Amino acid sequence: MASDTMGLLLAVVVHSAGIQDRAGVRALQIRLFLYFESLKTIFVDGSYSCSLINWALSMLGWNMQVIKRCQQRVFRVLPKRWVVQRTFAWLSQSRRMSKDYEVSVASAEAFIKIACIRRMVRPLR
Repeated sequence: MASDTMGLLLAVVVHSAGIQDRAGVRALQIRLFLYFESLKTIFVDGSYSCSLINWALSMLGWNMQVIKRCQQRVFRVLPKRWVVQRTFAWLSQSRRMSKDYEVSVASAEAFIKIACIRRMVRPLR
């Protein structure tokens, strides 16, 4: 899932659990590029490798900035890292998203989009 800095959904790709996020993120990046060609900087967490960052720069022209977790055992809000986590928390408020009920990937993506649309049209509580 890709979201903007306000936590609104930009693009989503659902894949099987047998595919690691590091491998499946290229499909998300291609879909994101098709929707938003003018993006220049993408924030990612520390699990993404240097080869993915180089691929995104050479193929899509994106500068990917890695936001790493704090190694100390203290709570610290990291810039930009909490945005996607907040979006996941908003999605979990939708009862349909509490478990994986979907059989097909297309319907799983559709229900994520519906939950995000519902979040945009309803006021924050």
